[in-house]
Amino acid sequence: MAAWATALILLGCTAFVGFIAAAGAAVAALVTLWRTRKSTEEPARRLGLGWRNVIIATLIGTAATAASVALRVHAITTGPAAELAAKNAFITAQIALTDDPRRRPNESGRFAQESYVVPATLKVIQTPTSRQAVDVPIMVFATGSAWRSYLPTQEVEVTGRLAKPTPGTSVAAILLVREPPRPLAPPSSLQTAAGAIRSGLRAAADVLPPDQRGLLPGLVVGDVSRMDPQVTADFREAGLSHLNAVSGANLAIVAGAALALSRLVGLSLPVRAGFAAVAMLAFTVVARPSPSVLRALLMGLAAAVAMGTGRSKDGVAALSATVLLLMLFVPELARSYGFALSVTATAGILLLAPRWRDKLTGTKTSQGEFEHPGVFRASTPIPGLAAGQSVSLSPAVGGGVGGCASGSAVGGGVFAERRRRLRLPRWLAEAVAVPAAAQLAVTPVLVLMAGQLTPVAVIANLLVAPAVAPATLLGFGAALIAPVWLDGARMLTIPAGYAVGWIITVSRWAVGVPFATVPWPAGIVGLGLLLLAVAVAVPVMRRRAWRAVALTVAGAALVAVLVIRPIAGPWPPKGWLMVMCDVGQGDGLVVAAGPGRGVVVDTGPDPVVMDRCLRRLGVVDVPLLVLTHPHADHVDGLPGVLRNRRVGAVVVSPQRTSARAEGRIAGMLRQRGIPEWTVRPGTRWRFGPSELTVLAPDPAAGESAGQGEGSAINNSSVVVHVRWRSGSILLGGDLETEAQDELVRRMPVRADILKTPHHGSNRQSPEFVASLGARAALISVGADNDYGHPAASTLNLLRRLGLTVHRTDKSGDIAVVEQEGGGLAVVPRGP
Repeated sequence: MAAWATALILLGCTAFVGFIAAAGAAVAALVTLWRTRKSTEEPARRLGLGWRNVIIATLIGTAATAASVALRVHAITTGPAAELAAKNAFITAQIALTDDPRRRPNESGRFAQESYVVPATLKVIQTPTSRQAVDVPIMVFATGSAWRSYLPTQEVEVTGRLAKPTPGTSVAAILLVREPPRPLAPPSSLQTAAGAIRSGLRAAADVLPPDQRGLLPGLVVGDVSRMDPQVTADFREAGLSHLNAVSGANLAIVAGAALALSRLVGLSLPVRAGFAAVAMLAFTVVARPSPSVLRALLMGLAAAVAMGTGRSKDGVAALSATVLLLMLFVPELARSYGFALSVTATAGILLLAPRWRDKLTGTKTSQGEFEHPGVFRASTPIPGLAAGQSVSLSPAVGGGVGGCASGSAVGGGVFAERRRRLRLPRWLAEAVAVPAAAQLAVTPVLVLMAGQLTPVAVIANLLVAPAVAPATLLGFGAALIAPVWLDGARMLTIPAGYAVGWIITVSRWAVGVPFATVPWPAGIVGLGLLLLAVAVAVPVMRRRAWRAVALTVAGAALVAVLVIRPIAGPWPPKGWLMVMCDVGQGDGLVVAAGPGRGVVVDTGPDPVVMDRCLRRLGVVDVPLLVLTHPHADHVDGLPGVLRNRRVGAVVVSPQRTSARAEGRIAGMLRQRGIPEWTVRPGTRWRFGPSELTVLAPDPAAGESAGQGEGSAINNSSVVVHVRWRSGSILLGGDLETEAQDELVRRMPVRADILKTPHHGSNRQSPEFVASLGARAALISVGADNDYGHPAASTLNLLRRLGLTVHRTDKSGDIAVVEQEGGGLAVVPRGP
């Protein structure tokens, strides 16, 4: 812990501070050693030999870590790379990739080139006036699909601009690259083989459904390049994220298989532990020895040491040694949440899980333990039984075994009390104790990282546990044989698909459980509140009377939340006609089309958010999808609508204003066999209670340009008028002033509610808004967005015309419903 804390703090300081800290810790260690040199003669006085050694070892570890961090900080903050980065210099560089290129999510307002983050080592810097050899870590931000196929250790030449990194990171510079890389040297043979195995597994998994084919490589070798975003989000909220990255769970499964094989051969326990360690090393080669994989490997080796020696304390010591070594050689892991989660989970399993397992199985008492059902061994003398003596508690003819009756004849009722308690089988107790201990241990880190608690994680991990091992072993077998026998690998991936399908099903169920995640303050404040809650809960739960009261109150609160609250305010409201989903900065609307059906107008920027909104509404069939215009904040959520739903047809704008975006949409729809339509104004559909009429744009009209970038695309938006028996709403996409005025001149329309165009930007026509006669305005907008939406001028205009404003950034999802006495009402879900 001291080494970890030292690295965590000093990574944000200068090298000089690190050297001072190292010197101070070293001097403190020498002073402690000198002042306590005679404590061995009087161990009861002064510090005592044990505490002296602990303090000296801590100081030495702190000094070594501080020196290591200082040297690393000095290396990355001085030299040619750092100097040129401070000047934002344009260079030609030779780099060696140190990890796989990771694709970045598209956050622009329209479809852009693929962009990647590439960890690398800078080897050569070439400027117009010099050429220098260096060896420092950098982070490359690059665009272009060419990066997708590159492997670690591959050397390339690139041209780009250097920039200063974020303070506290462990890279010397950021390199911004827009041109394709020029290969210089192939990857190493080891990485080439690992890449072939990984690509072979991806090819073998192509026979599975999309969500399963993405998860299987992630589960087996940590390859998440094809992970479904919805599955990733479900895993995160269900506490299953550790499954889609190489971690201790993967290594434990491989090690378990190795142990089973070695046990069949008849090897001794230490040899079996060594064999398991070798298997984990081989698996690490296939999964690529990146820092995260090395972290999981060392955690697994710590467990192997504990198993090989038969003493859990050795596991704790090995874990401590592992953390110290990583802080010395890879100190940047000190600021990695992944590293913190791995270490705390392993510590929880080593320290808490065995005790909880014994509690659940009833195998220990304060006076002894049950060696197996029916046999008790005393650890301290008790009436009728000496310390170390065993006795059978099974009834036998003549009143028991060895003259001891089963019951309270031995130990003053100890056994009778233990036998009355509920005892679980050992396998079930371990299945419960291990995920519970790991979840409890990582909770403080999750609070710091995400500001939430995940109560459902223990249950979810318990349910998926039986499927993880078969999926991992079958997938790993498929990966090994895929390069030489693809058809055989596919035969293995089919049963593996059933296992990962179950895992996906559990994650989907878990996120739907009430309070699957509980909001909690993030950061130090949240951690302090969590510690306070624990400090209060522990003494309360230790007293039987207090425990009963606490459980009663908690149960009553749970009933109130789960039963009374849904009755008082269910979502969606009964008889909803339209819902504006809170998709952030974008548009995503659902018009009622009958039970389980909904017409979707735009899909927002995030497929995960859009899919969840449709899930809440119970929409499984989309007879019509309208994409008003091809900006990312309106169409990037399309995969979320297509996920596990039938889509009848898609209407797009007849005015072609963005060839790249439109081509991408067309390709996605063509791949799924969904027809793509362009329609003329006046086209009408009737779905359930809703009648939809297209008002614009007119294919015969020319392009309507505007003042800003992207205005022509905004003005090409498909405009839809939706009518119900109780009223109507106008959905105007992102129309700006020019197109709004044109619509008023060509086809004036009335509506009770206005979906405010372009998220309430300042490009609104007062004549257009006034002509509608609307009483309410809905604005779909992201909180604290960078565009200034909604504009103050637009809000003033709407209020001046008498419209009540409802915003998703303030109210969350917004529903339009029919009032009992007629007319429409707006019902917010709440943030």
